[in-house]
Amino acid sequence: MRQFAPIYLIDGEENYYLDMITSYFENKILSPAERDFNLMVLYGKDAEWSDVLNSCRRFPMFAEKQVVILKDAASLKGGSGDDKGLNALLSYVEKPSPSTIFLIEHSSKKADVRTRFVKRAKEKGIHFTSDKIKDDKLPDWIQEHGNDIGFHIGPEESKILASYLGSDLQKIANEIEKVRINIPNEKALTTQLIQKFIGISKEYNIFDFPTVVTGNDRDKLYKMLSYFLANSKAAPMPLLIATFYTHFNRLYVANFVRGKTDKEAAAALGMSPYFVKDVMASLSQWPLHRVERCLLLLGKYSTMAVGIKNTAGDRELLKEMVGQMVE
Repeated sequence: MRQFAPIYLIDGEENYYLDMITSYFENKILSPAERDFNLMVLYGKDAEWSDVLNSCRRFPMFAEKQVVILKDAASLKGGSGDDKGLNALLSYVEKPSPSTIFLIEHSSKKADVRTRFVKRAKEKGIHFTSDKIKDDKLPDWIQEHGNDIGFHIGPEESKILASYLGSDLQKIANEIEKVRINIPNEKALTTQLIQKFIGISKEYNIFDFPTVVTGNDRDKLYKMLSYFLANSKAAPMPLLIATFYTHFNRLYVANFVRGKTDKEAAAALGMSPYFVKDVMASLSQWPLHRVERCLLLLGKYSTMAVGIKNTAGDRELLKEMVGQMVE
């Protein structure tokens, strides 16, 4: 049988990895037949410390090992004096049963490393802390998650997901999986797929904006521009410029694939065939020379957005840039 430590303490503010580890202990260590008799799952809010102790001390039935999981461990009840809660299990941690694999899930926050229980648990077993991903690292995490599951997610798409879905990793993973289920043959996540299947419901979203700028609905353009000027956090210039660049780069390539089939054009444009017709239809208003001019503008405002030869804020830069694009 695989080798396991007698005690595992997992804690931290990011529940995504804690849930993955707990699921593994519940479903992968014991066989289905062994789980019927040798898997015990207790909840700190319902169990007394004595319930946990008795479960860990019992012998496995028809198996070499048993698995005991204590969820929501911070809420464990019982004990007295200094030996309340998890500290009431100190005697077991000092001498754990060799036939028990004991997982302590201390979710949503870190366990207090100053307590005797945590100190001894770390000495006798394995301690894992799942820290929250910092906001500026979230796009990197999304791209790495895509690599792990064989689904390419580019820098722009990862920033869009981070902006609109927040820092809930499970929610992000679920939304990405929803796209894969709906379009199983797609190998990469695009802004169009995000919009179609993740269903971001904001009235004005950042990946719609370039399409509106190059479209014919000036009323909608002015409304969206006004919204972003009043809510600069909804459209940070570096992300907005990256979104515009992707859009104009597609228009640039589209000028060279006129007459191709939707499948051939989609391959050249790096997008799903579902959206090719919309791009090709816009070429009458956006010929090559006009697209090239906007790409040069994006290069200019990209450097200005990071403070090079510029003292204006994002609001002024956005208004000026869009004005020059549509003139």
